[in-house]
Amino acid sequence: MNDSLYIAATGMHMQQKSVDTIANNMANVNTPGFKRGKVSFEDMVYRDLGGAGAVAGAPGAQRLWQGSGVAVSSILKSFVAGELKKTDQQMDLAIQGEGFVEVVAADGSAAYSRGGNLVIDKDGFLASAGGHPIKPSIHVGTDAKDITIEADGRVLVRARDGASPMEAGRIELVRFADPSGLAALGGNLYQPTERSGDAINGRAGEDGFGTFAQGYVEASNVNLVEEMVDLMVAQRAYESSVKVIQASDEMLAMSNNLRK
Repeated sequence: MNDSLYIAATGMHMQQKSVDTIANNMANVNTPGFKRGKVSFEDMVYRDLGGAGAVAGAPGAQRLWQGSGVAVSSILKSFVAGELKKTDQQMDLAIQGEGFVEVVAADGSAAYSRGGNLVIDKDGFLASAGGHPIKPSIHVGTDAKDITIEADGRVLVRARDGASPMEAGRIELVRFADPSGLAALGGNLYQPTERSGDAINGRAGEDGFGTFAQGYVEASNVNLVEEMVDLMVAQRAYESSVKVIQASDEMLAMSNNLRK
């Protein structure tokens, strides 16, 4: 069996996954709060080919090992902060620094967001743009005229018939030991994994947590120049694997033609 064919095939498969990830990054270059993905590779299992230059197992014999190709070890998110863009919309909210806002996912489980556009749901509670209520719940009412979110997360609401704003609650933050290990759910929502660790609760502006910026959104942290370079590298690596398969095929053809 010509192992080079199968080894090169694993390289082609893995580079295709790399290109898929790069394509997703570039497609979301203008998605607020999007975090770019990065593919990490690892070599596959090695096979013992026995000894060389001596009888296998004899003193001084050198063991030979042959690899089986490449595999994806992980596709992690980079949580480098994106640029804050001013929108002057009172329901836009960004996080300056470290932290996530906890929301309730559709299945009732906890999910985490880097902020974005907030809305008021039909019951008068603050929610993410996807309609996921913020946790802990903050009731601002359906008749709220002005909503002010302070840097420390306090939410001040002025009703249409009210003279002075009233505090409706406080948006809290959480962080993770390794945020790159968070699992992306789509809609700029994430869930913890064994790698990321459990959520660590805190308040904005305290113990290393970031602060809130009302009227801003966090831009995508995708760098188009880096993505284009990574795309070219992946393409050349794919072509190299193709060349290996072509060379192996030519060698097999030469072997088959020896008896002619």
